Amino acid sequence: MNRKTSPAILSRILHLVRTETAVLGGLLVVALGVWVFAGLADETGEAGGQAFDRAVLMAMRPNPDPSDAWGPAWLQVAAGDITALGGIAVLGLFAMIAIGFLLIQKKRLSALLLVLGLAGGVALSEVLKGVFERVRPPEAFQAVETVNASFPSGHALLSTVFYLTVGVMLARTLPRRRLKTFVLAAAVLIAVLVGLTRVYLAAHWATDVLAGWSVGATWAMCLWLVADMVGRWSVSGETGQNTGSAPPADPK
Repeated sequence: MNRKTSPAILSRILHLVRTETAVLGGLLVVALGVWVFAGLADETGEAGGQAFDRAVLMAMRPNPDPSDAWGPAWLQVAAGDITALGGIAVLGLFAMIAIGFLLIQKKRLSALLLVLGLAGGVALSEVLKGVFERVRPPEAFQAVETVNASFPSGHALLSTVFYLTVGVMLARTLPRRRLKTFVLAAAVLIAVLVGLTRVYLAAHWATDVLAGWSVGATWAMCLWLVADMVGRWSVSGETGQNTGSAPPADPK
């Protein structure tokens, strides 16, 4: 090993460490999400979990009147606007725009993952709601119309899947770490705000939203891990060797 090859080898080692750390972190998020959801699902039938949900509901809405909520009157209007960002109609519109852009850019894998992310999120939401069939908060407290079962929150689940997936896709195209951090933070912020509004508007119990976040984050991370694996296979196929050190690419 001479002085010329040492920096190159060191650079490859550092890149490999960063890449594998990201994959391990992704697997940790998946495991944590499954563990959190399992715990919340178990709590839905327990007295302690129900007491927590009712305490949060009473803190947000002391009286069974949709207009009598914590905070100023404009906050409820703003919550109604923000919660729409997790609705299937809004997410479907945003998804079509994003998918069209990705196809124009010939990012077919990213477009496919976005479709799978949203479609899979809807399927997960409906299946889990059908399994648990949890009743929503009393209708007298609800400030928005609701349908189907309560657990988990579909708005929290789908907004987490969609905005995190789009955030990760955008972050991978940006050169500076500060920009990557900003985009990912914005994606997380939108998903968090959508979930909080579901509780504030009494459309869901607090544990419904926590479960939606955990399932959404788990599903989004599974999609990222698949994209990372496919990207590595694509790079290794083009170079004719499986070094494991090349960054993931989006196959055409």
